[in-house]
Amino acid sequence: METKVTKEELLAKARKPAQDAMKMHPYYRGKIEVVPKCVIRDVNDFSIWYTPGVAEPCREIQRNPEAVFEMTNKANMIAIVTDGTRVLGLGDIGPMAGLPVMEGKALLFKYLGGVDAFPICLDTKDPDEFIKTVKYLCPTFGGINLEDIENPKCFYILERLRAEAPIPVWHDDQQGTAAVTVAGLINGLKVVKKTMRDAKITLIGVGAANVCTARMLFLAGADPKKMMIVDSKGILSKKRDDINRKSHKEKWELAQATNGEGRDGDMAEALVGQDVLVALSKSGPDVIKKEWISRMADNAIVFACANPIPEIWPWEAKEAGARVVATGRSDFPNQVNNSIGFPAIFRGALDVMARTITDEMCIAAATELARCAEDKGLSEEHLLPAMDEWEVFPREAVAVAKKAMEQGVARLALGEKELFAMAEAKIRRARDEVGILMEKGIIQPYRE
Repeated sequence: METKVTKEELLAKARKPAQDAMKMHPYYRGKIEVVPKCVIRDVNDFSIWYTPGVAEPCREIQRNPEAVFEMTNKANMIAIVTDGTRVLGLGDIGPMAGLPVMEGKALLFKYLGGVDAFPICLDTKDPDEFIKTVKYLCPTFGGINLEDIENPKCFYILERLRAEAPIPVWHDDQQGTAAVTVAGLINGLKVVKKTMRDAKITLIGVGAANVCTARMLFLAGADPKKMMIVDSKGILSKKRDDINRKSHKEKWELAQATNGEGRDGDMAEALVGQDVLVALSKSGPDVIKKEWISRMADNAIVFACANPIPEIWPWEAKEAGARVVATGRSDFPNQVNNSIGFPAIFRGALDVMARTITDEMCIAAATELARCAEDKGLSEEHLLPAMDEWEVFPREAVAVAKKAMEQGVARLALGEKELFAMAEAKIRRARDEVGILMEKGIIQPYRE
């Protein structure tokens, strides 16, 4: 007989990662370090890797700048850049307090995607200074991952850098979140036997994540007129005279495109009769009420994805009548988390030396993620692959690389088999490295 888990036990489980984090972060003093990737047979090899031998690769790159991708690790290095103004669900906590998150992001990039990523936390809130600094960094890196930047300047920063930087720049809180959300929703709709075109979707929160999610849902086939988006003042519509095109361009555009029925009201009203809720707003619980979920359509889908606590606990959404429930957390079923997106998306972009990461490349990743989960069988509690399904990441990387080549934004043209072998080898190497370091005791086991 199955033992029913109590709410107290579920809450205790939800609190445990934070409790363990406060023990293990100081134990290891961070999560990443720099290690060599070349042979060092003896000290004489330093004359090859450093002076005098290194002068020849320098001259070659001066003659042919594209040679930097062959002579250095640029093709596999990215910077994770933040100003700490919107870290997780914690808000403006500053660049130094954001460093643990950026280190964690770098860890995921390496272990899941085989990508070398470096945290760079900038001590400025000025968007133009931020842009200028990132452009100064471009010679070193093969790509830039923008992270945890407040709305609305995150849109301005991304738009400028995508236009002006010579390497791919993306904002994971926008494109990464959107890609994984779309993947989860593709499969959620299959489970409840509804279609993207017909689904009535409500987005709660008009930050970077949901603005981009709305745009990608349109690209994936959602009908803007059947979508409602809610900010702190209510449902967006053409009637809202408090939304200024100049100061909030993205929100204004969504207000014009969505809410075809012209509905007014708050979050509760925006959920009446809706098939889908995607909440990316403020950390909960109790931001979204059970009674609001109960007024949604039959077989409703609820994505409550605020971090670190979802807007409504998943068991409460289920009790209220939702059939499919997802959160951003790994300790509940259906984790809708960027970690299954950004490592592979960058892997694919770097492997063909893409000049940018387009929305279509993200949709290609979303479609492949959904397909990977479907291959193992969909259910109400299995919409997406988990992080430990490492074979998903090369498949996703190949889908992204192929779309980059199709769109003409790739510097390299490679075959599908070659792309898969490259991605698989780099990801496997990163995982094996960690295993060997733990086995040898170089990474010490954690002891209380």
